[in-house]
Amino acid sequence: MATKKIIETPRSLSLIIAIIVSLITGLGFLFITSISQSQQLLTLFAFTLFVFTVTYLCSLILVNLFVSKRIKPLYKALYSVDKASADLVDELDQNNLLQRLEYDLRVWAESKTDEIDRLKQMERYRKEFLGNVSHELKTPIFNIQGYVLTLLDGGLEDPSINRRYLERTEKSINRLIGIVEDLELITKLEAGELQLNMERFNIISLIDETFEALEQRAKQKNINLKFDKEYSKAIWVYADKKRISQVLYNLTINSIFYGKENGTTTVSVTDIGTRVQVEVNDNGIGIDQKDLPRIFERFYRVDKSRSREQGGTGLGLAIVKHIIEGHKQVIGVRSNLNQGTTFSFTLDKPGK
Repeated sequence: MATKKIIETPRSLSLIIAIIVSLITGLGFLFITSISQSQQLLTLFAFTLFVFTVTYLCSLILVNLFVSKRIKPLYKALYSVDKASADLVDELDQNNLLQRLEYDLRVWAESKTDEIDRLKQMERYRKEFLGNVSHELKTPIFNIQGYVLTLLDGGLEDPSINRRYLERTEKSINRLIGIVEDLELITKLEAGELQLNMERFNIISLIDETFEALEQRAKQKNINLKFDKEYSKAIWVYADKKRISQVLYNLTINSIFYGKENGTTTVSVTDIGTRVQVEVNDNGIGIDQKDLPRIFERFYRVDKSRSREQGGTGLGLAIVKHIIEGHKQVIGVRSNLNQGTTFSFTLDKPGK
């Protein structure tokens, strides 16, 4: 480390070279000459000083030329995307350039390592996403193919079979349409292309409408949809009513999918100053802690076989997250295995 510090600039390197060369030359001159001692010392000093000066200047010129021709292009390459930074290189002192280059190369290498790690992670997500899309689309397509083949093999002439299989085909087609529509929506949300139609509305009324829309689905598992208390007054929020309706629908249907028989889904609305917090709580199967960080990812399923049996697209929670974040609000989840799950999100109140 000490040697590295000594020779880290062109001047110090040239100085060391000049000292070494002058010492060697001086000793050689002393060895081959046979003049008097006083003359010898004076001549040796003058000769050594001359050699030192010439060597130092030549070394400094050569090292600086090397820096200019080899090091500066490399340094500029580091800032090839930043013209202002690259132009500054021409103004740097040669002594500072090597130190700056060493530091920036280290920073550059670390940043590229991080970038490579991010790209690898994105590639893993891409492959996982494509695999999930393929699987989600194949299931209803294969179902439709099976129903059609059954009808073609004679089932079409049997009224008890053809109607049942046509209804199943319609159900699979609707699931395909749902997947495609959700994919289109989440693509727009992630690209920031979906325009929000902001308006003032009563969040209590919207939750009531969600309960009415899902009442029959909840009855199939004898799940009770309710508020945590009676809300006698309207609670106004400022948001895109259509999208928030979708958020409430997705969270509520999710609680039904993963709820226990004879369970309960409870929605609460809390005033928290300039915002309103909405919570959707169930006493269902819950989510393992290891799955919570990925719960809002596209097509991520905690229980894959159970989710597909219920008919979900696997995009509901991802859509919820993007809609809430599109409103510049926050969404969170709390859960423990076999102890239920609570999703919460915030919305702005209307401005006065």
